[in-house]
Amino acid sequence: MSNINEYKDIVAFHPGYYIADIIEDMEISQAEFATRMGTSTKTLSQLINGKSNISNDLAKKLSVMLGTSIEVWLNLQNTYDQKLIEIQKAKDIDSQAELAKEIDYKYFVDVVGLETAKSINDKVNNLCKFFMVSNLRIMLQQDFLVNFRTSVSCNNEKNIINSRAWIQTAMNISKNIDTKPYNAAMLKEYLPELRSMTVKKPEEFLPRMREIFADCGIAFVLLPHLKNSGVNGAVKWVTEDRVVLAMNNRGLDADKFWFSLFHEIKHVLQQKIKTVFISSTVEEMKDYNNNLEIEADRFAMDYLIPPEEYKKLEPTRYTSDNEIKEFAKKIGIHPGIVAGRLQHEGIIAQNRCSKLKEKYVIKIQHIA
Repeated sequence: MSNINEYKDIVAFHPGYYIADIIEDMEISQAEFATRMGTSTKTLSQLINGKSNISNDLAKKLSVMLGTSIEVWLNLQNTYDQKLIEIQKAKDIDSQAELAKEIDYKYFVDVVGLETAKSINDKVNNLCKFFMVSNLRIMLQQDFLVNFRTSVSCNNEKNIINSRAWIQTAMNISKNIDTKPYNAAMLKEYLPELRSMTVKKPEEFLPRMREIFADCGIAFVLLPHLKNSGVNGAVKWVTEDRVVLAMNNRGLDADKFWFSLFHEIKHVLQQKIKTVFISSTVEEMKDYNNNLEIEADRFAMDYLIPPEEYKKLEPTRYTSDNEIKEFAKKIGIHPGIVAGRLQHEGIIAQNRCSKLKEKYVIKIQHIA
């Protein structure tokens, strides 16, 4: 170990570096200096080579022997320690630089108001502070926020870091949402009202939807899509009385929005406190409890379009737009939801019913 540590433009001088200079100026051997100082040759050698640090006792002996203050030696040690921290921090930032470049920093400037980063160092520091981690690579660990199904490979680090970034952003924003204690019975009572919102515009239903969820103990967070995250939604319990339900606004076809929402609502009703449900296209982020996912899918399908009503429709590839509209009106939901169901099941072509489907436009900025 050397008594000088360098990294880029940072240089750390161990107190032993200065002691070696003093010994040379005194024109004596290390053994004689150790004797005069009242310590062993081994202790002095370790000190000179930066293998051990200045203790209070050694600082006292050096101050008496050389006519300095004790603080001189303790300050040299403290300065060295601080420089080592600077060096380690610089190395840490460099090790995170490539990972940080995979994150769309502008997203966080626009959505949560992070400061504009003038350098990669600023970017890493600002992201670490926002995500509340000491190193961005911690977010790749298998047990961060949610459990990965497999270990992370270099090929998908970009997807994983952005997936975790999106979820952590939702968790951060949810802290600003006041909720009452979780009440499953109340949530079930509100389901018909939530379903009736399918025929309204987002600007009409979103405020009321947020109120309903808050009354039921759910912090509802609607976030813009984060590039390379692959996450469409998430349900994570904070305590037994509070749960976060997060969704993104990417490609918000009305039918997909409502299916996703009721899918996530079912996950809330399943009340698996220790399970984090992620709707994701990233393989490692997908939930491994397939039965719960099937149950959530079925709930969303059947609640939006009751099975007994769906049977009455008797849909075929010849089912017309007007028939779909009439059916949707009869059961009180948006016709795009019916069209989307028929497309999903392959009953009608994907290019059919474009006039029935609606794409929501929900702009979200500076919500933190």
